[in-house]
Amino acid sequence: MESKLYTVLIVDDHPLITDAYKSALKYIEELDKSLFFDIYEVHNCDDAYNKIGDVLSKNKEIELIFLDISLPPTKDGKIISGEDLGLKIKEVMPKSKVIVSTTLNDNYRIRSIFKSLNPHGFLIKNDINPKELVTAIKAVIFDPPYYSKTVVKLLRNEVSSDFTLDFVDRKILHELSIGTMMKDLPSVILLSLPALEKRKRRLKELFETIDYSDKELLKSARDKGFI
Repeated sequence: MESKLYTVLIVDDHPLITDAYKSALKYIEELDKSLFFDIYEVHNCDDAYNKIGDVLSKNKEIELIFLDISLPPTKDGKIISGEDLGLKIKEVMPKSKVIVSTTLNDNYRIRSIFKSLNPHGFLIKNDINPKELVTAIKAVIFDPPYYSKTVVKLLRNEVSSDFTLDFVDRKILHELSIGTMMKDLPSVILLSLPALEKRKRRLKELFETIDYSDKELLKSARDKGFI
């Protein structure tokens, strides 16, 4: 059988998780002598974005990407989470197979990630064990998609609300969460104040906090893993 080298990028800030990924990849190499993995590891959005740019500058591809959703924003604020990094990856590396992993287990949040990223693999970190990882990686390489048991269970639940938030929605929540005042948002997000107020009202409707303060909106958004 012809050998195949896969370039792999691990984007996660939890050492135990990154070590688990590397161990699973090494085990797969030992099982299948035709598979080899060239692994890069980064721990934040800035380093991930730089590594992706470096690979693209060499006209190369990253075949497999492990992406943690709960990552801090880039220093310039243009990428505010792993989800936004995933959208950028889809744009500049559409052939890459992405395995999303997260500790989040809120049904609305999981569905939102599916709608925006539609990943080749989706793992809840509490489900992860050595056998699960090996199965997930092989499935994503040869016959995607692969979803861990908690993801499958969550997707089976009926949800009445549509929690599809775009970058501007998530940016509004992020800025409010770090103390930016509404009157100052137009200098950060290139929309008028009335347009931003309208967005915030929609967010309050989605998070069922229409009659409550911004504090309650942020609490609900945080509980569901949107910030």
